[in-house]
Amino acid sequence: MTSLVTEETDGHVRKIGLNRPEKRNAMNIAFFEQLSAAFARAEADEAVRVTVLFAHGPMFTAGLDLMDVFPRLGEADVLFRSAGVDPWGTHGPSRTKPLIVAVHGKCLTLGVELMLAGDISIASEDATFEQIEIDRGIFPFGGGTARWVQTMGWGNAMQYLLTGDALDAREAHRLGLVQRVVAREALMETAMGLAKRIASKPPLAIQATLESARTAVLEGERAAAAKLFPAVMRLAATEDVQEALTAFMERRPATFRGR
Repeated sequence: MTSLVTEETDGHVRKIGLNRPEKRNAMNIAFFEQLSAAFARAEADEAVRVTVLFAHGPMFTAGLDLMDVFPRLGEADVLFRSAGVDPWGTHGPSRTKPLIVAVHGKCLTLGVELMLAGDISIASEDATFEQIEIDRGIFPFGGGTARWVQTMGWGNAMQYLLTGDALDAREAHRLGLVQRVVAREALMETAMGLAKRIASKPPLAIQATLESARTAVLEGERAAAAKLFPAVMRLAATEDVQEALTAFMERRPATFRGR
Protein backbone atom coordinates (compact mmCIF):
# COMPACT_ATOMS: atom_id res chain seq x y z
CA MET A 1 0.00 0.00 0.00
CA THR A 2 1.41 3.41 -1.02
CA SER A 3 2.01 5.79 1.84
CA LEU A 4 -0.13 8.91 1.75
CA VAL A 5 2.84 10.87 3.13
CA THR A 6 6.48 10.52 2.11
CA GLU A 7 9.47 11.30 4.32
CA GLU A 8 13.06 11.94 3.30
CA THR A 9 15.98 13.47 5.18
CA ASP A 10 18.60 15.66 3.51
CA GLY A 11 21.22 16.69 6.05
CA HIS A 12 19.34 18.47 8.85
CA VAL A 13 16.22 18.96 6.69
CA ARG A 14 13.22 16.61 6.73
CA LYS A 15 11.14 16.66 3.54
CA ILE A 16 7.50 15.63 4.03
CA GLY A 17 5.44 15.09 0.88
CA LEU A 18 1.68 14.91 0.37
CA ASN A 19 1.33 11.75 -1.70
CA ARG A 20 -2.17 11.02 -2.94
CA PRO A 21 -1.89 12.53 -6.44
CA GLU A 22 -4.49 10.22 -7.99
CA LYS A 23 -7.03 11.90 -5.69
CA ARG A 24 -5.53 15.40 -6.10
CA ASN A 25 -3.93 14.96 -2.66
CA ALA A 26 -7.37 15.24 -1.08
CA MET A 27 -7.13 14.63 2.65
CA ASN A 28 -9.09 11.80 4.23
CA ILE A 29 -8.89 10.59 7.82
CA ALA A 30 -5.98 8.24 7.09
CA PHE A 31 -4.15 11.17 5.49
CA PHE A 32 -4.57 13.26 8.65
CA GLU A 33 -3.20 10.44 10.78
CA GLN A 34 -0.16 9.79 8.59
CA LEU A 35 0.68 13.49 8.25
CA SER A 36 0.43 13.97 12.01
CA ALA A 37 2.71 11.00 12.60
CA ALA A 38 5.26 12.34 10.10
CA PHE A 39 5.30 15.71 11.87
CA ALA A 40 5.77 13.96 15.21
CA ARG A 41 8.75 11.98 13.89
CA ALA A 42 10.39 15.17 12.57
CA GLU A 43 9.81 16.87 15.92
CA ALA A 44 11.30 13.94 17.86
CA ASP A 45 14.37 13.46 15.65
CA GLU A 46 17.25 15.47 17.12
CA ALA A 47 19.07 15.45 13.78
CA VAL A 48 16.19 17.30 12.08
CA ARG A 49 16.33 21.08 12.42
CA VAL A 50 13.94 22.25 9.67
CA THR A 51 10.99 20.64 7.88
CA VAL A 52 9.93 21.28 4.28
CA LEU A 53 6.37 20.34 3.32
CA PHE A 54 5.59 19.85 -0.39
CA ALA A 55 3.27 17.83 -2.60
CA HIS A 56 3.67 15.11 -5.21
CA GLY A 57 1.66 15.32 -8.43
CA PRO A 58 0.26 18.27 -10.42
CA MET A 59 -1.21 20.20 -7.47
CA PHE A 60 -0.65 20.83 -3.78
CA THR A 61 -4.03 19.63 -2.52
CA ALA A 62 -7.75 19.75 -3.24
CA GLY A 63 -8.24 20.02 0.53
CA LEU A 64 -10.80 17.85 2.26
CA ASP A 65 -11.84 14.50 0.86
CA LEU A 66 -15.49 15.41 1.15
CA MET A 67 -16.94 11.91 0.82
CA ASP A 68 -14.68 10.55 3.58
CA VAL A 69 -14.69 13.47 6.00
CA PHE A 70 -18.08 15.18 5.69
CA PRO A 71 -20.14 12.31 7.17
CA ARG A 72 -17.90 12.46 10.25
CA LEU A 73 -17.76 16.21 10.87
CA GLY A 74 -20.07 15.72 13.82
CA GLU A 75 -17.11 13.98 15.47
CA ALA A 76 -14.73 16.85 14.70
CA ASP A 77 -13.90 17.49 18.36
CA VAL A 78 -12.16 14.12 18.63
CA LEU A 79 -11.57 13.34 14.96
CA PHE A 80 -9.05 16.11 14.39
CA ARG A 81 -7.34 16.19 17.79
CA SER A 82 -4.17 14.50 16.66
CA ALA A 83 -2.33 12.03 18.87
CA GLY A 84 0.92 13.11 17.21
CA VAL A 85 1.82 16.69 16.26
CA ASP A 86 -1.11 18.60 14.77
CA PRO A 87 0.10 19.86 11.36
CA TRP A 88 -2.41 22.72 11.59
CA GLY A 89 -1.14 23.80 15.01
CA THR A 90 -4.57 24.24 16.58
CA HIS A 91 -4.39 21.45 19.19
CA GLY A 92 -1.70 20.06 21.46
CA PRO A 93 1.91 21.21 21.80
CA SER A 94 3.40 23.59 19.25
CA ARG A 95 6.16 22.63 16.83
CA THR A 96 9.58 23.74 18.00
CA LYS A 97 11.24 23.53 14.57
CA PRO A 98 10.71 25.78 11.55
CA LEU A 99 8.34 24.63 8.80
CA ILE A 100 8.73 25.83 5.22
CA VAL A 101 5.79 25.08 2.90
CA ALA A 102 6.33 24.82 -0.88
CA VAL A 103 3.07 25.12 -2.84
CA HIS A 104 2.40 24.50 -6.51
CA GLY A 105 -0.81 24.25 -8.53
CA LYS A 106 -4.16 24.41 -6.79
CA CYS A 107 -4.26 24.73 -3.01
CA LEU A 108 -7.72 24.49 -1.47
CA THR A 109 -9.32 24.65 1.99
CA LEU A 110 -7.27 22.67 4.55
CA GLY A 111 -4.26 23.02 2.24
CA VAL A 112 -4.31 26.80 2.60
CA GLU A 113 -4.61 26.43 6.37
CA LEU A 114 -1.78 23.91 6.38
CA MET A 115 0.37 26.49 4.61
CA LEU A 116 -0.65 29.23 7.05
CA ALA A 117 0.32 26.97 9.96
CA GLY A 118 3.88 26.95 8.65
CA ASP A 119 6.50 29.62 9.21
CA ILE A 120 7.54 30.53 5.64
CA SER A 121 5.60 29.81 2.44
CA ILE A 122 6.98 29.69 -1.09
CA ALA A 123 4.65 29.43 -4.09
CA SER A 124 5.26 28.57 -7.70
CA GLU A 125 3.94 30.95 -10.34
CA ASP A 126 1.12 28.54 -11.18
CA ALA A 127 -0.17 28.33 -7.60
CA THR A 128 -3.71 29.39 -6.75
CA PHE A 129 -5.41 29.51 -3.35
CA GLU A 130 -9.08 28.97 -2.49
CA GLN A 131 -10.69 28.90 0.97
CA ILE A 132 -14.08 27.62 -0.21
CA GLU A 133 -15.55 26.11 2.98
CA ILE A 134 -18.27 28.78 2.84
CA ASP A 135 -19.65 27.07 -0.29
CA ARG A 136 -19.99 23.79 1.66
CA GLY A 137 -21.98 25.36 4.47
CA ILE A 138 -19.09 25.30 6.97
CA PHE A 139 -16.10 27.54 7.72
CA PRO A 140 -12.31 27.03 7.88
CA PHE A 141 -11.67 24.91 10.98
CA GLY A 142 -7.90 24.43 10.61
CA GLY A 143 -6.95 27.80 12.06
CA GLY A 144 -7.76 29.79 8.95
CA THR A 145 -10.21 32.26 10.45
CA ALA A 146 -7.48 33.59 12.75
CA ARG A 147 -4.48 33.28 10.46
CA TRP A 148 -6.00 34.92 7.39
CA VAL A 149 -6.78 37.96 9.55
CA GLN A 150 -3.35 37.93 11.20
CA THR A 151 -1.69 37.69 7.79
CA MET A 152 -3.52 40.33 5.75
CA GLY A 153 -5.92 42.24 7.99
CA TRP A 154 -9.66 41.96 8.57
CA GLY A 155 -11.05 43.38 5.35
CA ASN A 156 -8.68 41.55 3.02
CA ALA A 157 -9.29 38.28 4.87
CA MET A 158 -13.07 38.59 4.86
CA GLN A 159 -13.06 39.34 1.15
CA TYR A 160 -11.85 35.78 0.57
CA LEU A 161 -13.22 33.89 3.58
CA LEU A 162 -16.78 35.06 2.90
CA THR A 163 -16.73 34.58 -0.88
CA GLY A 164 -14.42 31.62 -1.48
CA ASP A 165 -12.84 33.57 -4.34
CA ALA A 166 -9.46 32.42 -5.63
CA LEU A 167 -6.13 34.25 -5.35
CA ASP A 168 -3.30 33.73 -7.79
CA ALA A 169 0.28 33.54 -6.57
CA ARG A 170 1.07 37.22 -7.19
CA GLU A 171 -1.98 38.47 -5.29
CA ALA A 172 -1.25 36.01 -2.49
CA HIS A 173 2.26 37.44 -2.29
CA ARG A 174 1.01 41.03 -2.30
CA LEU A 175 -1.28 40.29 0.64
CA GLY A 176 1.37 38.38 2.58
CA LEU A 177 -0.16 34.92 2.24
CA VAL A 178 3.13 33.68 0.76
CA GLN A 179 6.62 35.13 1.12
CA ARG A 180 8.11 34.30 -2.28
CA VAL A 181 6.88 33.40 -5.77
CA VAL A 182 9.24 31.46 -8.02
CA ALA A 183 9.17 29.51 -11.28
CA ARG A 184 7.65 26.03 -10.94
CA GLU A 185 10.97 24.34 -11.70
CA ALA A 186 12.73 26.39 -9.01
CA LEU A 187 10.22 25.71 -6.21
CA MET A 188 11.92 22.86 -4.36
CA GLU A 189 15.42 24.19 -4.96
CA THR A 190 14.35 27.50 -3.42
CA ALA A 191 12.62 25.86 -0.46
CA MET A 192 15.51 23.52 0.24
CA GLY A 193 18.07 26.30 -0.10
CA LEU A 194 16.23 28.37 2.49
CA ALA A 195 15.75 25.34 4.75
CA LYS A 196 19.45 24.50 4.69
CA ARG A 197 20.38 28.11 5.42
CA ILE A 198 18.12 28.10 8.48
CA ALA A 199 19.39 24.64 9.49
CA SER A 200 22.94 26.03 9.62
CA LYS A 201 21.96 28.47 12.38
CA PRO A 202 21.98 27.65 16.13
CA PRO A 203 18.97 25.33 16.70
CA LEU A 204 18.25 26.52 20.24
CA ALA A 205 18.19 30.15 19.12
CA ILE A 206 15.88 29.24 16.23
CA GLN A 207 13.49 27.51 18.63
CA ALA A 208 13.59 30.44 21.06
CA THR A 209 12.80 32.84 18.22
CA LEU A 210 9.75 30.82 17.18
CA GLU A 211 8.54 30.52 20.77
CA SER A 212 8.90 34.23 21.47
CA ALA A 213 7.10 35.22 18.26
CA ARG A 214 4.27 32.75 18.89
CA THR A 215 3.85 34.02 22.44
CA ALA A 216 3.49 37.56 21.12
CA VAL A 217 0.85 36.49 18.61
CA LEU A 218 -1.14 34.22 20.91
CA GLU A 219 -0.72 35.92 24.29
CA GLY A 220 0.26 39.48 23.45
CA GLU A 221 3.39 41.61 23.42
CA ARG A 222 3.56 41.99 27.20
CA ALA A 223 3.53 38.23 27.73
CA ALA A 224 6.33 37.83 25.19
CA ALA A 225 8.33 40.66 26.76
CA ALA A 226 8.15 39.03 30.18
CA LYS A 227 9.92 35.97 28.80
CA LEU A 228 12.66 37.75 26.85
CA PHE A 229 15.41 38.06 29.48
CA PRO A 230 14.93 34.56 30.98
CA ALA A 231 15.13 33.07 27.48
CA VAL A 232 18.22 34.98 26.41
CA MET A 233 19.94 34.16 29.72
CA ARG A 234 19.35 30.46 29.07
CA LEU A 235 20.80 30.80 25.58
CA ALA A 236 23.83 32.69 26.88
CA ALA A 237 24.91 29.58 28.80
CA THR A 238 24.80 27.24 25.80
CA GLU A 239 27.71 25.72 23.92
CA ASP A 240 26.40 27.21 20.67
CA VAL A 241 26.83 30.77 21.97
CA GLN A 242 30.41 29.98 22.98
CA GLU A 243 31.00 28.45 19.54
CA ALA A 244 29.60 31.57 17.86
CA LEU A 245 31.98 33.81 19.82
CA THR A 246 34.96 31.54 19.23
CA ALA A 247 34.25 31.29 15.51
CA PHE A 248 33.95 35.08 15.32
CA MET A 249 37.31 35.52 17.03
CA GLU A 250 38.93 32.88 14.82
CA ARG A 251 37.30 34.25 11.67
CA ARG A 252 35.82 30.93 10.64
CA PRO A 253 32.30 29.59 10.06
CA ALA A 254 30.61 28.38 13.23
CA THR A 255 29.39 24.80 13.64
CA PHE A 256 26.32 24.61 15.85
CA ARG A 257 25.23 21.46 17.67
CA GLY A 258 22.07 22.52 19.49
CA ARG A 259 23.68 22.37 22.92
